[in-house]
Amino acid sequence: MRNWFGNDWNWIVAGLAAAIVVPLLSFFAGMPIWIAAIIGLLVFVGLIFALAPKRLFEGLDAKAIGKGRLEFARDLLSAAVPAAQRLEASAGQIASKDTAKRVRHLAEIAADVFAKVEANPESAGTVRRFLSYYLPRAAEVAEGFATIEAKRQPDAARLQEVALVLTKLEDAFVHYSDSLIEDRLDTLDTELRLIQASLKEDIGR
Repeated sequence: MRNWFGNDWNWIVAGLAAAIVVPLLSFFAGMPIWIAAIIGLLVFVGLIFALAPKRLFEGLDAKAIGKGRLEFARDLLSAAVPAAQRLEASAGQIASKDTAKRVRHLAEIAADVFAKVEANPESAGTVRRFLSYYLPRAAEVAEGFATIEAKRQPDAARLQEVALVLTKLEDAFVHYSDSLIEDRLDTLDTELRLIQASLKEDIGR
């Protein structure tokens, strides 16, 4: 049930709030216990929904964007979320400061890509390979580095090899993040050409 209405956090907060409200209303406000319990239940249920994480693309007009495009973008991001979470978590498991910093940077870029696609679902196709391939592989490589590092006698050569792959993945992450901006710049260039053509036609310059 929690998977439908959020994560553990919103349930915990709602439960604590209800646990505080009921005795306050019953003992300090003098309400009958059954009325306090009903109010507590309403507070509990209300907070579950109020604090539930926002659904991807919530509030966007599906008709304006196209239901098919919106569902494609939503499915793509939803499938990539676990990999992004694993990548972020792995940074805290890595002892090497440089590698941990690089992995955190990868997680930040992934979050930036998510935000850009949420802002413009039509751009999802541009980063499809990033979300479905590079992001999960980056999580696996980062976790692999942490696993090798946890050995009593880590293989320095293997650690160096994995770190090198993470460096190359960082370049790929930056490339895909910037590609979303390039798509917008292409649209801007087209608009500029159209405006310049109209100005030349209307005012001769």
